[in-house]
Amino acid sequence: MAVAPFSTSLFPPFPSIFKTSLFTIKSFKTRSTSSLILSQFSLETHHKKPPTADPPEFDGTGAAAPTRGDRFLEHHHSVEAVNFVLKENKKNRKKKKDKALKVSLAVASCYGCGAPLQTLESDAPGYVEPETYELKKKHHQLRRVICGRCRLLSHGHMITAVGGNGGYSGGKKFITAEELRVKLSHLRYEKALIVKLVDIVDFNGSFLARVRDLAGANPIILVVTKVDLLPKGTDLNCIGDWVVEATVKKKLSVLSVHLTSSKSLVGVAGVVADIQKEKKGRDVYILGSANVGKSAFINALLKNMAERDPVAAAAQKYRPIQSAVPGTTLGPIQIDAFLGGGKIFDTPGVHLHHRLAAVVHSEDLPALAPQSRLRGQNFQVDQLATDNEMGSKDLSSGLNGFSIFWGGLARVDLLKIQPETCLTFYGPKGLQIHVVPTEKADEFYEKELGISLTPPSGKQAREDWRGLEVLRQLKINFEDEQRPACDVAISGLGWITVERKKSLQNNYSDLESSVDELELTVHVPKPVEIFVRPPMPVESFRRTNCYKEKRQ
Repeated sequence: MAVAPFSTSLFPPFPSIFKTSLFTIKSFKTRSTSSLILSQFSLETHHKKPPTADPPEFDGTGAAAPTRGDRFLEHHHSVEAVNFVLKENKKNRKKKKDKALKVSLAVASCYGCGAPLQTLESDAPGYVEPETYELKKKHHQLRRVICGRCRLLSHGHMITAVGGNGGYSGGKKFITAEELRVKLSHLRYEKALIVKLVDIVDFNGSFLARVRDLAGANPIILVVTKVDLLPKGTDLNCIGDWVVEATVKKKLSVLSVHLTSSKSLVGVAGVVADIQKEKKGRDVYILGSANVGKSAFINALLKNMAERDPVAAAAQKYRPIQSAVPGTTLGPIQIDAFLGGGKIFDTPGVHLHHRLAAVVHSEDLPALAPQSRLRGQNFQVDQLATDNEMGSKDLSSGLNGFSIFWGGLARVDLLKIQPETCLTFYGPKGLQIHVVPTEKADEFYEKELGISLTPPSGKQAREDWRGLEVLRQLKINFEDEQRPACDVAISGLGWITVERKKSLQNNYSDLESSVDELELTVHVPKPVEIFVRPPMPVESFRRTNCYKEKRQ
């Protein structure tokens, strides 16, 4: 810290006392602890009476000796000098902290994934050929460079890069899920507008209930993605009501809720209008769990904004990469998207250890991502009667005593269930569903794992698979005869709707139907979470009148 502002011409000519003050300032520069001690020493020497045996020596004597006023003025200058240094040092520390928070944005990064550019490790994120790097650097075009990993991802290669708690098995681990969360920690200190994304297919698993730990007090716009995957005929107005109710129950305050599809651009224009209204000079951060569709959503935003904003149109040329790999984005990606100033930031996804994507092998990740509209698979007594896997199992008591496998990822044991009960599975089409008697379920799973029960698939994935370690017993009541009882949602996979079929009620009217409580046991891998929630109003609600009053 320079001490030039405290020129000796500003102080009375008393060198002996000024030396003490100057030494105090120098000490503060070199070592803060000693500065505090010396400052205290200078204050104490001023207030203490000088020893009688060794009177202080001054430069002048008699009439030239410093007066008490001179000494007070000198001490005042000394204290002011120390206070100035303290103030300047505090400013420098704050600048250093701010610089550290945003250092990731200052480093040249891949515009596709946000990984810092590097030329040493060819199979790591951010790798660029040394010749290309030097050429782009020379022409100040490093912000227009895409790394080798992003090129492979754009051609369909499944290259994971995230390890740790919430990371993915298979492939190399170049960064941990914890390190990605640290990259988002500065958001709570920024003045920003947060656009939080939630996947409608995995609403509970991708919701980020503790989003305020990352966003702080910043305003949030809630955007629900992938509504184009909902079953055909689903009423989006009913879905909107369902989402709002679920958000209120989670005690999250948001500015607005939007249902969108990055593929068909449904609802995107409304989000753009809301962002323009609420931005108010702030930068916009797109936040969400991994693989919720942040990069695809940003590309849809830019496509919509490009019709009226030339800055957004130019930004489309260097947009974030999209892939089915969770953890595609590895660092914040800055996008100049507004004509009047301001930026959009694509952020790394928050990796959650309780989703199935964190459990399966990287080769099986595409199997968890639906590519087209969901179609519910119904299972009820009259369908099971012709299933050759049932053997000689007695079906007179309905589904009691059966187990249903959802690929190799989930198993549902039906312990006590009414004959007219129907289970409808909504999830990826690639996962086959098998029904077997519960007493044969363990044997069937061990025999068919990796063959008819996939994922896991592949030798390595089967060897690493730890099985369905988590069991959760559920008791479900039918409170309304006109609508399904509930959804049983499995984090990262989909959901199962539990309902009664009136047609089956007539067929089994002679059976005892006084059992209103159902008992199920759900098996999933550890640590995947299971949610019991109000039923999502999808295609099955077309056969009920539960929402007729609202529509009228």
